[in-house]
Amino acid sequence: MGNTASGNKGCFIKPKKAWRLLKTADEGNVTAYIFGVSGSGKTTLVSRYLGTRKYMVVDAGGIRPDDLVVESSNARKIIVIDNLHELSWGDVDTVREQIIELIRREDVWVILVGRCPVPPWLSAVRFQEGFYVVDSKLLMFSLEDIKKYAEYAGFSINEAQVQRMYYETTGLPLAVEMCHIKYMEMAYTSEITDDMYNDFSRRVEDEMCNYLEYHVYDNWDVEMQEFLMEISVVDEFTTKQAEMITGRSDSELLIERAKWLGNFMTSRMDKDGNTQYQLQFHMRVSMRRRLKRKYEKERIRGLYENAGLFYRLNGDIRKALEMYENAGVTERIVSILVDNARHAANSGYYYDLKKYYLELPDHVIEKSPELMCGMSMLQSLLLNPDESERWYDRLKLYADENQGSARKNAKGLLLYLDIGLPHRGSVDVLKLLKSAYTMVFNKEVRIQEWSVTSNLPSMMNGGKDFCEWSKRDRELASKVGRIVEFVLGKYGKGLVNLALAESFLEKSGDNYEVATLAAKGRMQAEAGGKIEQCFVADGILAWLHLQNGKPQEALEVLNGIEGKAEKEEGQNLLPNIYAFETRCSLYRGDRACVTGWMENAPDENVEFRIYDRFIYLTKVRVYLQSGRNEQAYSLLTKLRYYAEMMSRTYIGIECSVLMAVALQRLKNDDWKKAMCHAIDTAMEYSFTRIISREGAAVNTLINTCGWKVEKDGADDKEIAARRAYFRQLQKETESMTRYYPGYMKAGVDDVQLSETATAILKLQAEGLSRQKIADRLNMSEANVKYHLNQVYRKLGVTDKAGAVREASNRGLI
Repeated sequence: MGNTASGNKGCFIKPKKAWRLLKTADEGNVTAYIFGVSGSGKTTLVSRYLGTRKYMVVDAGGIRPDDLVVESSNARKIIVIDNLHELSWGDVDTVREQIIELIRREDVWVILVGRCPVPPWLSAVRFQEGFYVVDSKLLMFSLEDIKKYAEYAGFSINEAQVQRMYYETTGLPLAVEMCHIKYMEMAYTSEITDDMYNDFSRRVEDEMCNYLEYHVYDNWDVEMQEFLMEISVVDEFTTKQAEMITGRSDSELLIERAKWLGNFMTSRMDKDGNTQYQLQFHMRVSMRRRLKRKYEKERIRGLYENAGLFYRLNGDIRKALEMYENAGVTERIVSILVDNARHAANSGYYYDLKKYYLELPDHVIEKSPELMCGMSMLQSLLLNPDESERWYDRLKLYADENQGSARKNAKGLLLYLDIGLPHRGSVDVLKLLKSAYTMVFNKEVRIQEWSVTSNLPSMMNGGKDFCEWSKRDRELASKVGRIVEFVLGKYGKGLVNLALAESFLEKSGDNYEVATLAAKGRMQAEAGGKIEQCFVADGILAWLHLQNGKPQEALEVLNGIEGKAEKEEGQNLLPNIYAFETRCSLYRGDRACVTGWMENAPDENVEFRIYDRFIYLTKVRVYLQSGRNEQAYSLLTKLRYYAEMMSRTYIGIECSVLMAVALQRLKNDDWKKAMCHAIDTAMEYSFTRIISREGAAVNTLINTCGWKVEKDGADDKEIAARRAYFRQLQKETESMTRYYPGYMKAGVDDVQLSETATAILKLQAEGLSRQKIADRLNMSEANVKYHLNQVYRKLGVTDKAGAVREASNRGLI
C-alpha cells in the first residue's frame, strides 16, 4: 500500500527514503527486500514505483516450483514475490533454492515483499549479492505526511488532531486511511466535537482489529494464535515471563517463530540485559479482544494472576497490583499492600499505591495492623488529618487488645506514625526519637526505617519541616545526632553532617565549611546509607554553585546524581532531580530546557499531590518567568494551604516570597505584606538564602516593601540584629541579581505582536503551511517566514509548536 490509501488511488504520499532505496536497487539490479506489518503500504509502493512497466507477481502463500521458472532473455525481467513470510506450501526447499537462483541471475531483478525481516535462509545470498532493505519504519507516515495526506484527501485537520492521529495510528498508512474515512463520514454530518473525535478513534481501532482478525490471524496455526492471545495481557514480556504467564515450556520457540510471521513484534534490551518483547499496538489490542471472546473468564483470570506473580517476584509492585486487579484477586492485592506497609520507608510509596489502599473495605483493613498504619499515613498525605487520626486510634486499640508479637508489631507501627505523620509537624519529634532509641535498643519494639528526605534535596525541608532544629543546630548535632542516626538506620547515615551543612547554607554560613560537611555526609551515605542522602549532599553543593554564579557547575553536579539514580534503583528521585535541573536552567536563561520540562510536569489542576511540592514550587517560578502570574498565584494558594496545615515553616516562607512577586506583578498592594511576613519569619531562623536566591525577582521588592529595621518595642540588641540580618539579605540578593539579571524577569514585560503577526500565528495554529498562509493573507511566503521568525524571537521559542503553545499561554491567540 506504500504510504497511500488503498481506497483512494489518487492520494499517494511518496515515502521518499524507501523510494530512493528502491530506485538505487533498480539501477544497480540489486535485490530489494521490503517488509512491514500488514497495511504499511508495501505492495502499493512497488506498484507505484514500477508504474506501467511489465513485471510478474508471485504470491508466496501458494507458490509452486513451476511458478518460478523464468526463461533466459536479453531483456531484464522483473519478478515481485509477495507475502514471502507465507512461504510454506509444497516443496519449500525447492522453492527457496529457485528464489535464490533468481536473485543471482543478471537478467532478473527480484523484489521480495513480506511482513518480517530478512529470514535466515536468505542470509547467505543476501551478503553475497547484497540486498537493499526497506524496513517498515521507512514506510510509516510522519507528522508531515499526515498533514499532506489530509490536504490531498480534502479534509481539514488542525495541529492537535494531526498529533492525535499520529499517536493513534502509529503512522501506519492503512490506519491513517481508516481515520480519513471515518473522519469524513462524521464531518459530513456536523462539526467535529471532542466526544465525536473519541468515538471516531474507537471506530478506527475497531476497523484495525477487524482487519487483523480476518486478513492476518486466520493464516496462522492455532497454537501461535493462542500463545499471542495469552501473552497480550501484558504490554511487554521476556521469555521467562511468557513461560510463567502461559505455562508453555516452548515459549522461546514460539517467540522465535512469531518473529518471522510478520513485523508484529519489536524487541529491546533492558538495563539488566534481558530481551523485552512487545506486540505492535493494534495487534495487542485486537489480541486482547480475541482473548475475551474465545476464553472463559476463569482462564483469563489465571493468565492475569500469573502475570501478577511474575511482576511481584521481580519487585514491580505497581504492575503486579494492576494484573491482580484485572484478575479480581483481592487477597493478592491485600498481601502486597501489607508487605508495602512493612517496608515502605518513604511515604511516597503509600501515595503511589493510594488507589488500591482506598478501594479496600474497612473490615479488611482492620484485620491488619500494617494496613491500618498505611491508611493512617496515606490519609495524612491526602490532607485528611481527622481520617488519619481515626486509623491511628484504631491501630492503638488493636495494640491494646493484643499480646505478644502482635502487640509488639503494632507498637512499632505506632511509633513509626508518631515520628512520621506529616500533619503532626516536628514539635515533639526529638522527644519521640529519644524514646524510640531506648525502646529499639532494649528490643521492646522494631521500628521500620523512615526517610527524612521524602526524595527531596533537603533534610530540613524533607519528610518533615525541621527549621526549628536549625536554631540549635550545633548543640543538637552533638547531643542527639547519634541517637537520630541509630533510630533511622540506613536513612541516618550522614544525616548529622548533611543537616548541619544545610542549616549553615541557609544562614549564609562559611561556604568552605558547608561544602566540607556536605562532602563528608555524602561519603557516609555512600558507605552503607541511602541514595536519597546523596541527593541531599549534591543538592547542597548545587545551591552553593548557584549562589556563586556558577549554574553550569550546579547542573553538572545534578547530572551526576541523575546518572547515579538511574543506575541504582533511585527512580523516585528523578522527578525532583529534573525539577532542580530546571531551576538551574531558569538561572541560565535556557528557555528551551524549561519549556521541555514543563510539557511533562504534573498538572496541579488535575490532582494536587503534596509529594510533588518541590516540582510545584519550580512550576511557580516558571509561571512567573513566562508572565503567567495568575497561574503562579493559584498554585501558591494551594501550596500555602498545605504549608499551614502541615506546619511547613520553610515552604511557608518560600510561598510568601513568591506570592509577593506574583501579587506585585498583578498590581496588588498585598505584595508588601507578603514580603514583610517572609522576611520576619526567615529572620527568626536566621535564614537569608531562602529569599536572596530569588535575586532579580525580589531585589527591588525587598527594599520597597516597607520592612522596618527599627521594629516597634524592640530593644537596641534586637534592632542591631535586625539591621545586620537585613544588610546580609540585601548584599546576597544584589549579588544574585548581578549573576542572574534575567532570572524570573522575562515574563514581566508583555510581548506585543502586530496584527499581521497575530493573524499569521493563528493560521499556523490551525495547521496551515507557510504557502497557504501567504495565499490566504495575499503576501509572499518570504514575508510570512520573516514575521514568524520575529514572533519566535519575541516569544523565546524555536519552532511552530512552541510558538503556538507560548502564545496560547499568554492569551495572544
